[in-house]
Amino acid sequence: MLIGAAVGVVLGVLATLQVQASLRPDAVIALVLGVPTVLGLLFILTASRRWMTVVGAFTLAIAPGWFAVLVLIQVVHGA
Repeated sequence: MLIGAAVGVVLGVLATLQVQASLRPDAVIALVLGVPTVLGLLFILTASRRWMTVVGAFTLAIAPGWFAVLVLIQVVHGA
């Protein structure tokens, strides 16, 4: 899960650098927290093998790291 959080931070930084469009904050929060959480829980709940559970935990851990980057960007920009 620690690696998943680190990957989430990297994904958050890369997404911020690549996306220049102005998006609604509630839509971004829903995407950043919702998609990895739903996918991770789906992997964990339907896992029949140990590695599938690991992939689910990894995917689930991406959301907090990505969200932390978005929060830090908002704090630094004074929004």
